Amino acid sequence: MEPLRIATAQFEHRNGDKDYNLSIIRQLAAQAAQQGADVIAFHECSITGYTHARHLSREQMLELAEPVPDGDSVRALTEIAREHQIVVLAGLFEKDDQNRLYKPYVCVDENGLVAKYRKLHPFINPHLLPGDQYVVFEIKGWKCGILICYDNNIIENVRATTLLGADIIFMPHVTMGTPSTRPGAGFVDPVLWENREQDPTSLRLEFDGMKGRAWLMKWLPARAYDNGIYVVFSNPIGMDDDQLKNGCSMIIDPFGDVLAECRTLGNDLAMAVCTPEKLTLAGGYRYKLARRPELYRDIIGQEHQSEQKVVWLNTSLENPSGGFLPEK
Repeated sequence: MEPLRIATAQFEHRNGDKDYNLSIIRQLAAQAAQQGADVIAFHECSITGYTHARHLSREQMLELAEPVPDGDSVRALTEIAREHQIVVLAGLFEKDDQNRLYKPYVCVDENGLVAKYRKLHPFINPHLLPGDQYVVFEIKGWKCGILICYDNNIIENVRATTLLGADIIFMPHVTMGTPSTRPGAGFVDPVLWENREQDPTSLRLEFDGMKGRAWLMKWLPARAYDNGIYVVFSNPIGMDDDQLKNGCSMIIDPFGDVLAECRTLGNDLAMAVCTPEKLTLAGGYRYKLARRPELYRDIIGQEHQSEQKVVWLNTSLENPSGGFLPEK
């Protein structure tokens, strides 16, 4: 494998405005290509917007969703990939030929769809169905996987994707700045975003503290380190419906080190070079070889009823009270 130049992006999307969001994707893809990137990754539902979907009826979701790969958005991504000679990954809502709704993330090159992954643990809208399989595909000889947001909180998903051969896992999110049982968690006041030019320090303290980046750094580097993989994390910045998101899209290497990160308080991208040597030099490679699955095969595979609850779906900035359940 040759070194692969990957860009990860952050931007403030508009709810339901696919034309606008695709225009920003086009701008950032062009910028990444000019800087020499082979690939650019955007956040979860970067084409459609995300958190506003919790208010939508089934009929409204069907209006917002598209077939994949035959919808307008995947065609637009293909045009972007062809124009700028760059592989593009982005997210949206999908409807199939039976009007079943999913939340996919797609990889597109100049020839069209390369891979589609459906989120295994969707929750933003009750009409979304969960995906039922992992996806591993190739970009320029590199084996790649996708896990969307909450999927990465279940560590078995990351390990399974790695064991299927992934060298790189794209991890698109819309996260941070929400309540949880975790100390220090909570919403970030949108007024800080409105005043970001006059007072960037107060906003950065919230974005980098336990409501944001400090929480992320508790676990995201561990996913890369334990599995000996590259992690490409993408997250929006700015207002997502009534919630403020902090961006900090980043690329982490198999040693768990941050190679590149978006640090501006606005639309941005960060680029890193992934080199194949790190995949076998990192401790995670040796740990995978040392596994003894005969000890825990039956433990991990025992019957279990999945239960998923997210507190902030019933919480707002206007009414932040209520019980706290697992983090998104």
